Amino acid sequence: MSHSTVAVTDMTFDGEVSNAKGLVLVDFWATWCGPCRMIAPTLEALAKEYAGKVKITKLDVDTNQATAMKYNVRSIPTLVFFKDGKHVDTLIGAHPRPSLEAKIKQHLAV
Repeated sequence: MSHSTVAVTDMTFDGEVSNAKGLVLVDFWATWCGPCRMIAPTLEALAKEYAGKVKITKLDVDTNQATAMKYNVRSIPTLVFFKDGKHVDTLIGAHPRPSLEAKIKQHLAV
């Protein structure tokens, strides 16, 4: 993981996501997931590009099952968008950068 995205766990999820102000994107992923690895560089780039506007976090579903279950994550990657701590949107699967960027801009504009 780089310095752009923030690793979250079951223990840190509330502090980093649920209690955060603004837009937070949570990438529910696993190390063995090919599509998860495929979108990781895109998420890193978006985290750098939107630094200060969007916090992009990553939660490993294998080691943090309670949070994955809480948000009903059944397929990975699952990208969950939170605005001021409230779940506002979900994308399932490996989406291309234009799709991810459009969602970010959509939720920043609201």
